[in-house]
Amino acid sequence: MDETLEGADETGPTDPETACFEAGIKFGSLYHQFAGTPVTPESAPSLARAMEEAIENQPHCEEVTVDVREDELAAACADGYTEMTGRFIEVGIVVAYEGCTVRTRMEMEEGYPLMRVESVDR
Repeated sequence: MDETLEGADETGPTDPETACFEAGIKFGSLYHQFAGTPVTPESAPSLARAMEEAIENQPHCEEVTVDVREDELAAACADGYTEMTGRFIEVGIVVAYEGCTVRTRMEMEEGYPLMRVESVDR
């Protein structure tokens, strides 16, 4: 059985490609680990810190910032609490891999928490 994928570059991914992949892993982990967590405006700051600290533990992760969209969260919690979703946070993640730095961001865009690569620097 052929070990390589048909059409794949046998040299493997570039360092910037690997850095971008690592950033995607961090976002997937952050979003799916914390989505559904019960949250209130009072508990949101500690949850944001926990999210930052948990993801920063991962390899190649340099920085994570989680900013709570306080007005959105307060409106959703008018009757008590709600579940954490991407609509309540904006996230920045910086990954460094083999001399490459990738800056990523998650923000609401047209009602959807869109994750994107902002820059790749060598």
